[in-house]
Amino acid sequence: QVQLVESGGGLVQAGGSLRLSCAASGRTFSSYAMGWFRQAPGKEREFVAAISWSGRSSYFANSVKGRFTISRDNAKNTVYLQMNSLKPEDTAVYYCAADSWGLGTDVKDEYDYWGQGTQVTVSS
Repeated sequence: QVQLVESGGGLVQAGGSLRLSCAASGRTFSSYAMGWFRQAPGKEREFVAAISWSGRSSYFANSVKGRFTISRDNAKNTVYLQMNSLKPEDTAVYYCAADSWGLGTDVKDEYDYWGQGTQVTVSS
């Protein structure tokens, strides 16, 4: 069982930056791949980024590539999403998720555990 708690969301102007954190409970965090997804009002939840259990591999949606980075600290049971050059279309609730397979994927159904989400609002 893994419990995930996101933090770091807020209101930022376009062009600004935010860093989201996702703290995980459980001794097996380091064996999970971690992902970030987002959901805007009236839209489906979509993939943002993922990182493998080791941190050696990462994946990004085309819409955020070059602007967002994902990292993890297995000693702190935490995964981060650094978001730079934010745009109004990045406004959404951001969720972190854990995938027991460990390699990372953009398929949300592959994830076993989800956090409650943190709101990110980018003003123009």
